[in-house]
Amino acid sequence: MEVLVDNERVKLFTVKPPPTGDHQAVDQHLSFRLPLKAGPHQIAVTFPKQPSLLMETERQPYPAHFNMDRHPRITPALYSLSINGPYQTQGPGDSPSRRRIFTCKSQDEACAKTILLTLSRRAYRRPVTDRDIAAPLRFFREARATEPFDSAIEMALRAVLVSPEFLFRVEQDPEGVAAQTAYRISDLQLATRLSFFLWSSIPDDELLSAAANNTLHTSAVLNTQVRRMLADPRSRALIDNFAAQWLHLRNLDSVTPDMRGFPDFDDNLRQAFRRETELFFDSVLREDRSVLTLLKADYTFLNERLAKHYGIPNIYGGQYRRVALGQDRLRGGLLRQGSILTVTSYATRTSPVIRGKWILDNILGIPPPPPPPNVPALKENGSIGKALTLRERLAEHRKNPACFGCHQLMDPIGFSMENYDAVGRWRQSDDIAGGLPDGSKFDGIAGLEASLLQRPELFANTFTEKLLAYSLGRGIESYDAASVRKIVRNAQSSDYRISSFILGIVASEPFQQRRSQ
Repeated sequence: MEVLVDNERVKLFTVKPPPTGDHQAVDQHLSFRLPLKAGPHQIAVTFPKQPSLLMETERQPYPAHFNMDRHPRITPALYSLSINGPYQTQGPGDSPSRRRIFTCKSQDEACAKTILLTLSRRAYRRPVTDRDIAAPLRFFREARATEPFDSAIEMALRAVLVSPEFLFRVEQDPEGVAAQTAYRISDLQLATRLSFFLWSSIPDDELLSAAANNTLHTSAVLNTQVRRMLADPRSRALIDNFAAQWLHLRNLDSVTPDMRGFPDFDDNLRQAFRRETELFFDSVLREDRSVLTLLKADYTFLNERLAKHYGIPNIYGGQYRRVALGQDRLRGGLLRQGSILTVTSYATRTSPVIRGKWILDNILGIPPPPPPPNVPALKENGSIGKALTLRERLAEHRKNPACFGCHQLMDPIGFSMENYDAVGRWRQSDDIAGGLPDGSKFDGIAGLEASLLQRPELFANTFTEKLLAYSLGRGIESYDAASVRKIVRNAQSSDYRISSFILGIVASEPFQQRRSQ
């Protein structure tokens, strides 16, 4: 097992099975100290010699030994890596984070004041005065009496970081505003809303400057800032947070398909599912595509592991790459991706109910009501002992009046996705007849996508509601409906480009206004 720092080998270990069979001490020798300079480094651990690899097909022997939750491994594997230190330091060194803090060279109170004014402006997300840094500066003076300059700055920064203005996003009502009255928030508050919406972080200096000049609320400046922030790598937060929340990608971590029914599933595949969807959503965002691309795309992102799982040939290596798909594609849009198909299935089988509910809630925006109490479980066999198909069992389930109302909406949608199993593999199935609540009928996933795209405003409306709720940090209320409709209408004129939704939300009344307490 080799350890690499910045792509250079720094240590090579030999890992052997313990002769006594006691694995508790097998890793006691796997530690060492290494001198490194301050700053970011890339650390990797790997096994240079790999065991022979079997083709990942259903015909391979049952790999129970690779399931760490039930059986011991027969080959070594890395579980965790711990990094401690530093030890025997020879000074603070130099690093990007240190350069961001120590913006001046002299080690006196004037320099400390400059540092605190700069960092407090970012931390409090507004212009600051000497009064704002009075308390942190007092901590600096007390520490400087006995400690070096760096330690005194640390004490001052602690005071900044425990301030309520840093820990909370406080939007105070201006003086003279009557209770329960809508008013436009200040440009500084707008800057904070905007940065946490697009970056999940604090405003940068350019955004704060526009807010401090009271020009951020103007259409030209606001649109310029939004487009600049979307082009910034920090807008990755929209994928990590919004897409993961909307598409239920966070549920992938808790999904554990049955190892006997799906022996090829492992954590590498789980991570590949998530990465495919993240890269796909990122491409729509970066290229400013229509949000309808999320449903009808003829491309996806694959590495060798995921391509083998999907049955797509000639993809090699762990690197993800964009793959164009043909007309008779089995992959592409969200509804054909393993992440969505897996989180909407049970551990042992697919679930037309869960998949249908997911479509109603996240694509059509008409979630079914919660089930009534004491709903009977789905019967696995018929009353006369004959094994029934899944469609037949659900038909029996719908005979209960308490179940009929919701299942007649969910089940037909879910059955159209039955060509995909519980881990997203394609399978032949003749039972793929489906339908939407509007009465339209179709077969298979292609028919479902075509039916959804016949009324694109429904998906656009749902996407707007989900994104607006994320930007505001609250659920959508009835009084938001007019703003949602306006955003969708404006987006329609630009072929539903994703930037038009973001710009529309930022310019909307719910985003720019607040009701006084």
